[in-house]
Order: sequence, then C-alpha cells, then structure tokens
Amino acid sequence: MENSLCVSIFLVLCIFIQSSAHGQSLGLESFGRRSQAAETKETSQETRTRFLLFKEETNKGCQIQLNHSDTLQQCGFNSSLPLVMIVHGWLESVHFSPSNVHLIGYSLGAHVSGFAGSYMSGEHKIGRITGLDAAGLLFKRASPSDRLSPDDANFVDAIHTFTQEHMGLSVGIKEPIAHYDFYPNGGSYQPGCHFLELYKHIAKHGLNAITQTIKCAHERSVHLFIDSLLHADMQSTAYPCRDMDSFSQGLCLSCKKGRCNTLGYYARQKQQSKKSKSLFLVTRAQTPFKVYHYQLKIQFSNEIEKPVEPTFAMSLLGTKEEMQKIPITLNKGITSNKTYSFLITLDLDIGELIMIKFKWENSMVWSNVWNTVQIIIPWGRGSLHSGLVLKSIRVKAGETQQRMTFCSENMSDLQLHPTQEKTFVRCESNSKKLKRKIR
Repeated sequence: MENSLCVSIFLVLCIFIQSSAHGQSLGLESFGRRSQAAETKETSQETRTRFLLFKEETNKGCQIQLNHSDTLQQCGFNSSLPLVMIVHGWLESVHFSPSNVHLIGYSLGAHVSGFAGSYMSGEHKIGRITGLDAAGLLFKRASPSDRLSPDDANFVDAIHTFTQEHMGLSVGIKEPIAHYDFYPNGGSYQPGCHFLELYKHIAKHGLNAITQTIKCAHERSVHLFIDSLLHADMQSTAYPCRDMDSFSQGLCLSCKKGRCNTLGYYARQKQQSKKSKSLFLVTRAQTPFKVYHYQLKIQFSNEIEKPVEPTFAMSLLGTKEEMQKIPITLNKGITSNKTYSFLITLDLDIGELIMIKFKWENSMVWSNVWNTVQIIIPWGRGSLHSGLVLKSIRVKAGETQQRMTFCSENMSDLQLHPTQEKTFVRCESNSKKLKRKIR
C-alpha cells in the first residue's frame, strides 16, 4: 500500500517576502517568463536558502536553484504526483528564542501560522503572529484549535479587510481571532476596491482588471501592513468599538486606559486576557493610508415642527492646514433638541483646530431658491423654514484625544438658513482653559 503511492517531497527553508507597495502583484510569476536581465540581477544576489527536492527512491535531496526552471526537470520533478512542502525552522543548537519570532500569514497562510504556533507552547511559544485578512472559507465558526487564535502566540493581531459575505461565505474571516482584531473601514470592503472602480483597474491592469478588482480588498490587508513599515511617522490609530455603525457616528474615539492600538507592524503588544478586542478605523484608498479622525456633536435648539433633511458642508481651519467643504449628511433628519454625533476624517494633519465654517447646503435647487426668496421677502409666521438655531459645535480629535467647543462668532444672530454659512470659533471658556495649560 505504501509503495503504491509515490510522493514528491519538497523541503523548503525560506521566508518569502514580496512587496506590493510599488504596484507589484502579490501573485507568483510563472517559470520561464522572466527576462534574462531580471534573472541575472536576482541570481547575482547570494542567498543561503536551499530548496531541496526529495523523491521516494533516494534519501539525498536534489537542489533547485532560484529562477532556473530547468533544475526542476534535472531533479526529476513530477507535477502529476502529490506534493508535500515542509517548512522547517532553526536548530536547538542555535540558541534562538521562539519569543523573538514574528510569523506573518496572509489569507490561508494566517491559519497556517496559527497551526505552527499551536505546536509550540510554554517557554517555546512563538512571540507574535500577524494574520492578514485570514481566510474565511472553511474557517467560519471553526473552533479556536482549527484556526488562528490568541492561544497560538504570546501576541496575535489580525487585520480584516474583505469580510463581506455572499451566500453565507466570505473571502476573509469576520469573527475575532486575535488579541487585537483590526477592522479598517469596517472590514467588509475597502475604499478604491468597489466594482465602480473597475474602469481604473482596466486602465492599469488591462485584461487582469476583473481579477485585480476582486482581490483588491483581500490584498489591502497586506498593503496596510507594508504601509506601516514604509511610513513609520504616519501610524494609523485604531479605536475599540462594537461595530462600524457606532464608529461612523464618532462614538468610539476614546483611548482611555490604553484601549487604542496602532495598525500594522508597530502594534503595541500589550499583554491582556485571551478575549479578543475589536478595533476600528478609517483609511484612505491609497498609500499613505492614514487619516485623522474627528467626532463632532451638534444640537439645534429651536423648535422644529417636522423632521428636515438638509445637507451641510464644513470647512475646518487648523494651525497647519485648512480643509474645505467636507459634506455632512444627517440621514435620519433633524428634530428638536436632539444631539447629533458623527465622524469626519481628514487626509491631512491640519494641526490644532481653531475655526469651523458651517454651511447649510440644500440638495434641492428649487428648494434653495424658494428658501432664499423667503429670507429676502418674509412671508410671516407661515414660512417653511425659519432657520436652524445652532449655538455650538463640540469636537473631539481622535489622534490627540483633545476636546474642544466652538461657539458662533456672532451670538446675536444664531439662525442658519439654506445656502448660508456661519463661522464658529473656540468658546471663551475653552480659550481660558487653554491659556491656563500654556502657563
């Protein structure tokens, strides 16, 4: 029975790293398709890694050389036979501590790293495992022993980027599987990866555009991790939250008691319980991915007979930069004396916020015209819109944890009408507190 099955065994000792930061694909290139110049350049770089092919009839391994596909044939590689790949580590005589090892696994490789870590325990436990959008197929609702879990290393972090389900299946796993589980943009999908972006991918990738679009969100986990290495001075902060809906309302920007963490390589390896902690953040569609998070709270104090659904725009002036016309939509409409909290993100560091310009931009042109006419020619108490009374805007900056309150620059005229813009500056009480801190 044993002799009836021939098995080729490929013994591999290697670490494969391929950066996609410069537009390279994460897929392996086919043998024989590379230029002679590329082969000469790469083979000139010496490596101590050895690739040995073992066959059943011999105990001596045949060495396969990188970028020389002819050595596969010379070693008698048979593609019709089952292939077993063995990745081994270090010898005990090297006196290398496993606690210094960091395994990084992408997709299915995340669970493979977990399996490797589960075989080592106690003083031989792996130091860190990072799962980059760990595979969801076949691993959904799997027990911790059958997938990557916090038990597999001293510290386990996971980045979830493509957990959107189709017919109950998802490419990336949605369930928390680590000490810290990061969900950029909610984890289900990523900006710049929607099928509406297909035309951009066609221009860049040609016939491979559809494939690139499908795997865009899945691979984003890799790009985010690489970005944390390339932009060490622009680390992305992630915040503990229940779900993306709560996060989008700006309700989760608290970093008290060290609850926040950094996405990517420089994640803080804080020892904690085995219970997973889910963290959320927003990112850009391209590198550098970092954005700056702000929670804004507004309350309209006048009586509103029926809910209105206006669209607003905000301009933020900081000590470094100014961001203009950031669209704000309150989907559920505005009612009386209710506080509305929402999240806005900026691509640039504007410094300390010193001024806010708040504009009512109604999306309906004819409604704008009609309301403008009512402002110019008052029709009495029966006006459709008497204006919205907005006294102050409360702001919290996620990255600095600074809280600020902004008051209307003109306290004698608090009503905001369609197409009108109001300016808000730091309230006097806030300014006094700021002066005390400076002293």
